[in-house]
Amino acid sequence: MAASVKQELHQLADTLPENATWDDVIEEARYRRAVEAGTHAADRGAFATDEEVRTAFARWGVKG
Repeated sequence: MAASVKQELHQLADTLPENATWDDVIEEARYRRAVEAGTHAADRGAFATDEEVRTAFARWGVKG
């Protein structure tokens, strides 16, 4: 069973350093949400092909 948002928030708080700021909390929550969304997309098969990634990298000037 998936953890509730409240449970996940408690787990997040336990992982942050003592001097964490609200900005740190928000950044970590956004990161976790993005990872979760990416995982769900991958599970659905909604991800870029190798060629699409190479094309995007070339467009951005990234050498690979």
